[in-house]
Amino acid sequence: MDAIRRALGRLSLLYALIFLAAALLHAGAGPGPLRRPPIPPAVIVETLCCAAMLIGAYGALKPRPWAWDGLIYTHAAALGGVLLGILATAFAPGAQAGTLLVVYHGTIATLLAAGLGAAFYLSRVRR
Repeated sequence: MDAIRRALGRLSLLYALIFLAAALLHAGAGPGPLRRPPIPPAVIVETLCCAAMLIGAYGALKPRPWAWDGLIYTHAAALGGVLLGILATAFAPGAQAGTLLVVYHGTIATLLAAGLGAAFYLSRVRR
């Protein structure tokens, strides 16, 4: 169980870096073809998802009593943010989602859902 907790903690760190990169891209900072106009609400959501994943990673990598619950809550919060991004992209008037944006949202949502399921299942099995 400890190895899986540490693996989920490391993955949470990776996801935090991905969310940070996405926040920078949504802020308008990016290399040539990735540069888009800034989207302030997306920057806020991506930054909050990054912070949530950092908290989950901290709890998992420094064995805290709340590590499993922290992984569950932070994965759920980040997944909610990604689903909000998917909805915002789908219902934005006149906006057209690029392939990279659709692939990013779909991939990160799948990874977060898998991590949430694993953390939820393993936190209940260990009791």
